[in-house]
Amino acid sequence: MSGAEYRESRARMRHHFFITGTDTGVGKTTLSALLCAALDAVYWKPIQTGTLEGSDRVTVMRLAGIGTDRTLDEVYKFVPPVSPDLAARWAGVEIDLGRINMPTSLINDWLIVEGTGGVLVPINQKQFMLDMMVKFKLPVIVAARSGLGTVNHTMLTLAALHAAELPIHGVVLIGDQNRENRETIERFGHVRVIGEIPKLPNLHRTALMQVFMNHFDRAAFSQ
Repeated sequence: MSGAEYRESRARMRHHFFITGTDTGVGKTTLSALLCAALDAVYWKPIQTGTLEGSDRVTVMRLAGIGTDRTLDEVYKFVPPVSPDLAARWAGVEIDLGRINMPTSLINDWLIVEGTGGVLVPINQKQFMLDMMVKFKLPVIVAARSGLGTVNHTMLTLAALHAAELPIHGVVLIGDQNRENRETIERFGHVRVIGEIPKLPNLHRTALMQVFMNHFDRAAFSQ
């Protein structure tokens, strides 16, 4: 790769983010929908499980108010709501990380890539979600709960990301505001909390846009 190509690749990465979470169900999809709405971003979840209950892609389209033209197809989709490696084994296949490649046609677009579960969720017999993140090398945004227990879960997630030398763009706290937990995560995690998503009585595009305007560091997403 030439110097010019490397600089172009790094510039493109600034517009692409990988969304991971400290836990399953923490709010990664809500955060992804919020960023897709606020940034007019393209959404992609390479590995989806639990399709019997609907896909996160459909949820993001509904919440963000975007069409199929602003989403990418999953590479792997499984019906059972279990970890990717288990769902794949039940389906008689193995998830091949070599088949999951960054799209090359989105140079000028914002892209939100949502992971499945947390960083150490296994995707096959040898690899974790973290291995896919290392392959992509995108700036990571961590979705974390704001309340009790979040410091430990968030610090463990950040430790894994730091050990893998992945760029951490910031943390987004989801739930009731907790200043003490926010300050602790920033101080000990050596990371910025770049946004907070409070409990919302109704989830829809307008509400998510208002949260971005009022509770996010918009400079963290400037061009």
